[in-house]
Amino acid sequence: MKFDLHTHHQRCGHAIGKIEDYIHSAIKTELDVIGISDHSPFFAEEEDQAFAGSAMAKSEFPSYISEVLLLKEKYQDRIEVLLGMESDFFPEHFEHYRKFYSQVPFDYIIGSVHYVNRFHIFDKKRWNNAAECDLLTEKEQYYQLIQQSVHSGMFDILGHMDGMKGCNPAVSDIQTDMLDLTLKVIADSGAAVEINTSGKRKECQAWFPSDDILERACHYGINVTFGSDSHDPQHVGYEREQVRQRLKEIGFKHWVFFRGRKQQRVAL
Repeated sequence: MKFDLHTHHQRCGHAIGKIEDYIHSAIKTELDVIGISDHSPFFAEEEDQAFAGSAMAKSEFPSYISEVLLLKEKYQDRIEVLLGMESDFFPEHFEHYRKFYSQVPFDYIIGSVHYVNRFHIFDKKRWNNAAECDLLTEKEQYYQLIQQSVHSGMFDILGHMDGMKGCNPAVSDIQTDMLDLTLKVIADSGAAVEINTSGKRKECQAWFPSDDILERACHYGINVTFGSDSHDPQHVGYEREQVRQRLKEIGFKHWVFFRGRKQQRVAL
């Protein structure tokens, strides 16, 4: 069973192609399952599209859901299309987000922390001249937010959980006990950790998360899943087979995808 649970499309403003283009690419790549998971609107903001180029407008949310459900039916004989979403997490607003999500028949929701102290983790300017002590504080706050996102119970998958290294690889060298505390929280929750291959296309040139985190995740019995985080149809399934092989080397026996918010185990 070949799957990719993390894809975007033109609604978010920083990806190219329509949803159907990603489905076509998945079929060409011989996937069995393709998950559509565009960026959630900023539901708590007054503006319809508060940060153009970051996520879909609130007014696009219903049409996004409708389109994926129609395509799920249209392609059911060729590939399984899953309805997902990559959701930001803001602790002061998560109940507001939950209200919108509870009305939708999602197959899964990816919880991704993109903002720490109102700065986007993939904003290269954010890391200019950052001192190591500042990076440690930011890294610990990042993992605290991931823990809170897990405790919210809203998410099936934790997205790019060492994403801070994306545009500042030096972050990986900063050690903190907060990582293991976070992994224990995830293990207790039953949520899955995503192996996200988009980091290969960023400055860090590495998957999210790194091998040492995956080794710890395996130790704690955490389930893992796969997502290319494609923002271009040609990246669907990117390095999926390499990830599968590496997970087997680390000691994982299976990975998971989601259908109707329930984990489906697939042997590696």
